[in-house]
Amino acid sequence: MTLLNDILGTEFPFIQGGMANIATGAFAAAVSNAGALGLIGGGGMNAETFRDAIRTCRSLTDKPFGVNIMLMHPQAAEMADIAARERVPVVTTGAGNPGAYVERWKAAGCKVFPVVAAGVLARRLAALGVDGIIAEGTESGGHVGEMTTMALVPQAADIAAEYGIPVVAAGGIADGRQLLAAFALGAAGVQLGTCLLVSQECPIHDNYKQALLRAKDSDTIVTGRIGGTPVRILKNKMARAYVAKEKAGAGKMELEQFTLGSLRRAVFDGDTETGSLMAGQVAGMLHEIRPLRAIFEDLYSGCRERLAQVSQMGI
Repeated sequence: MTLLNDILGTEFPFIQGGMANIATGAFAAAVSNAGALGLIGGGGMNAETFRDAIRTCRSLTDKPFGVNIMLMHPQAAEMADIAARERVPVVTTGAGNPGAYVERWKAAGCKVFPVVAAGVLARRLAALGVDGIIAEGTESGGHVGEMTTMALVPQAADIAAEYGIPVVAAGGIADGRQLLAAFALGAAGVQLGTCLLVSQECPIHDNYKQALLRAKDSDTIVTGRIGGTPVRILKNKMARAYVAKEKAGAGKMELEQFTLGSLRRAVFDGDTETGSLMAGQVAGMLHEIRPLRAIFEDLYSGCRERLAQVSQMGI
């Protein structure tokens, strides 16, 4: 199997998740400079700021980087065009089918990796001629599907193998044991999100980081599951009130108004009570704020150490 770093030209087989309002041009550059593939998250931007972020990133790193485009974004088509014009090395997508843009991106030299939450979507998108699939389990933070990483990745890997493309595992990966498990499931690399929120370089408010460090293993909750818009966040006053409203039959518009601006309040204002603290189930494994490089090195060395231990078990 060819590892993701050989495909992308990075040092480590890691992609940083394209987290809205968090994955800035500067943060993406910092991730790339630390050895992984940094992504600019277009979800919290307009087309102009998206283009500016790409140029900022390019001014701060000479390493490969990418962008994430949420296809439900009202300016998704314009962002897709910008990614092609700027010849961004890698484009990842979510919340929709990128079929209308794949040919243009590939003609511009972009590698295309859509994010999927189910095998049926993996097959549909693999057939478009994409360069790989990111299979994201429900353990992840932010918008989630129903399938776990353990169940999704091997099924997506089998489908991707039919098309000769790699799978990247995402959701629930924060240490070397989980990285080794992802490789064992058939992944060529992993996408990381929650564990990078507590990096020194991550631009979120310190209150957000401290909430993550305090989190226990069961301190996340999925809001919006009843209404079909599931999002995993840390439990707080806003999350509990949202779930209560949802169970009481609140409509989609009322719920959207209730959470309006909540992610920005968490990221920029450090509001840990009414802000949306997006985080995956590995939040309980985060214990200190460290440089990105240290996080990446520990992941990889931990994977090697665990592999050696498993090899000695005589399985």
